[in-house]
Amino acid sequence: MLRVLRRNAHRFDIYSEDALTSAWQVPEDTVWVDMHCPSRSEELAAELALSLQLPTPEEMQQIEPSSRLYREAGATFMTASLLTRSDQDVAELCPVTFVLTGDRLITVRFFNSKAFDVFGQRALSPTTDSSSGADTFLGLMDAIIERGAEVLEAGSAQVQESSAAIFSRPKGGAFEPLLTSLARTQSTTSLVRTSLVSLGRLASFAALAHEISEDPAHQIHLSSIQHDIQSLTEHSGYQASHISFLLDAALGLINIEQNATMKFFAVVTVLLMPPTLIGAIYGMNFKNMPELEWPFGYPMAICLMILSGLIPFLWFRRKNWF
Repeated sequence: MLRVLRRNAHRFDIYSEDALTSAWQVPEDTVWVDMHCPSRSEELAAELALSLQLPTPEEMQQIEPSSRLYREAGATFMTASLLTRSDQDVAELCPVTFVLTGDRLITVRFFNSKAFDVFGQRALSPTTDSSSGADTFLGLMDAIIERGAEVLEAGSAQVQESSAAIFSRPKGGAFEPLLTSLARTQSTTSLVRTSLVSLGRLASFAALAHEISEDPAHQIHLSSIQHDIQSLTEHSGYQASHISFLLDAALGLINIEQNATMKFFAVVTVLLMPPTLIGAIYGMNFKNMPELEWPFGYPMAICLMILSGLIPFLWFRRKNWF
């Protein structure tokens, strides 16, 4: 599907695959062509109308800078990895390509993005400046960074909640839900950081595009975007280190509780060993035993068992082992 935003328009022109024939032409006042999950025939029709060679999904997945950031036929091609499905259990990174060519922005993506949806609604507002492809690109970058900040903020709230739960939980409480939540937040934070790094490289390359470098206002706007990316990258690094600390703390508390349990059983075992030995000796069925017919044999065995257990108990108490 192709969405076309025209200058000063208040709606998108939607083109399905049936409408994209070889004779299809991009309207002259187009500022944004959003190609969302395009089929191969839609890609060919767009390439013919735009006189550009758009990257294939396989080329978008490549990580080499020369494959992701380059200029060709007077257009600037930039591919970055964006976070998707961040509100679900398993988030992932998907590539999106931005193409600046003259007064137009072309985006190619194969996933749903809340940032694109938010900016799509914002671009239709009369207060939003979408008079050129560069304006649209910068506005879209703002929306993408805002979405990344929202994901990090949600993760930060989850980390604080987990931190309070770890250090205030009752002894013996279950750690599994906390560890699962922290691991999921750590994974999402790592993906956000990776996305921000790719966006930082994209922004640096975008500064070289003449659509931006020749306009001081665009340069200032892009510089602000780069500062936001840097700040969020630093914040994601701090958040990742905080999560690592909480994971280590949780594992440490688990080990402490396990050690306390093992220590208790070890002490009980030591306390019961001497009485068990005495009971085992006098429980043997030998005919000739000195105390077998002695009237005080049974009380003596009981007293020996009590004393042999009491002495280690008092010694452990003196050492503060329990």
